[in-house]
Amino acid sequence: MNTIIKNIEDAQLKAEVPAFNVGDTVRVSAKIKEGNRERIQVFEGTVLKKQGTGVRSTFTVRKISNGIGVEKTWPLHSPIVEKVEVVRRGKARRAKLFYLRQRTGKAAKVKELVR
Repeated sequence: MNTIIKNIEDAQLKAEVPAFNVGDTVRVSAKIKEGNRERIQVFEGTVLKKQGTGVRSTFTVRKISNGIGVEKTWPLHSPIVEKVEVVRRGKARRAKLFYLRQRTGKAAKVKELVR
């Protein structure tokens, strides 16, 4: 990769990156801009996938809202993402949990990882 691009991307990396994996239930605090005001909105759900490396890395979170599945993809190093808290650890044997999209109710749950 070009060294100029690499230097620019390295400057945009966050110093503190939260440690979470696929299957974990996370609470993402994101900055939302409404007109001239800015507030923090929380999105809580299960991590379906993590992909990419460096400044391009993203993660997708899925939750059920009023009986409808909602997925959001967040850039990990974005200034919009205020913080990512791990609510509970999940036991996943796959890198991507797309099968949860077809499941409803208790079948859509991921077992908790006991350490």
